[in-house]
Amino acid sequence: MSVEQPLWRALTGYRVLTAAYAIGLYAVAYHEHAHPLAGAAYLTVLAVWTLATIGKVSSPQRCTRPFLIADLAVALTGILITPLVEAHQRILDGGPTLPSIWTAGSVLAFAIKGGWRWAAAASCLVGGANIVERGAPARDTLHNVLLVAIASIAIGYVVEVARASERTLARALQIEAATRERERLARDIHDNVLQVLAMVQRRGAEIGGEAEALGRMAGEQEAALRALVTDAALPSPRDGTDAEAAGEDADAPRDLRGLLAPYGSARVTVSAPGTPVLLPARAARELTAAVGAALENVRRHAGEDAHAWILVEDEPGAVLVSVRDDGPGIPEGRLAAAEAEGRLGVAQSIRGRLRDLGGTAELVSVPGQGTEVELRLVK
Repeated sequence: MSVEQPLWRALTGYRVLTAAYAIGLYAVAYHEHAHPLAGAAYLTVLAVWTLATIGKVSSPQRCTRPFLIADLAVALTGILITPLVEAHQRILDGGPTLPSIWTAGSVLAFAIKGGWRWAAAASCLVGGANIVERGAPARDTLHNVLLVAIASIAIGYVVEVARASERTLARALQIEAATRERERLARDIHDNVLQVLAMVQRRGAEIGGEAEALGRMAGEQEAALRALVTDAALPSPRDGTDAEAAGEDADAPRDLRGLLAPYGSARVTVSAPGTPVLLPARAARELTAAVGAALENVRRHAGEDAHAWILVEDEPGAVLVSVRDDGPGIPEGRLAAAEAEGRLGVAQSIRGRLRDLGGTAELVSVPGQGTEVELRLVK
């Protein structure tokens, strides 16, 4: 049930009770009115309208905008014809209008249906009608109008917050259900398919020949399947314009796991947390590009047969991505010499990107023991 449904039920009861109150109040002083029959005719219409529209205010689907306008028109008409029914002195003495407090129900319907902005607009119309009926602004009139305006605007705001909370809760429940299903599938796949592919890859490398090629293909399929299990298919990090081409919000937070997953292969292992690692879109793209540059360095300098490992860590205040390989390492002073020669792959493609994002990039290399690039980005 919608969180606002109780408000519609309360509004239905309020309209019926206040209509009965307005009729009773008029009946008690029936002979004191200047034209009692005219007032009785209006209140008869009000009673019939209230009873006939009970179903209209029972749910937001039935309470349409044309109905709200018609309902407010009934209230405004009652206010404006009050001077034709009541003696002028009775109006100056603070006598109630024909619909009395039933009018507040019309304003509250606007608040529940459209939020505080609709409530403010309806309150202004009711306030103007009350001033016209009185002939001039008076303290008691302004007090009543202001009270209705504040109450309706507050209710409208609460309704908007409740709707936003309801949408957030529904989205959270959907994500939770999807996560549980994905975890179940991941367990099943890990226990069966991934183990078989890993075994084929290992045995193919041991046997050699055509079996080695088959094992390599099995390894690539294992990496692709593992990435699919880890997260849903997302745009490739090699093309940062995919989201724009698909009409998605380019400024929306991106899950770094999905951007790095396509880098996984038989020779590149991607390890990431089981929960989304969200970063602003630009930061996620630049960090992914830096990882791509690090992998390109592995391919060029460590050789096609080198293995690389990408590890993603989601710390409380930062995201840490490390790229490690089992290559021969970088000789001491080689990076400085490369930068002096104008080759700025590490200096610009990696360190420059992280520096622009306010992060850091550290490179540790031991000759004969491989190289590790550590990228740290503060959230």
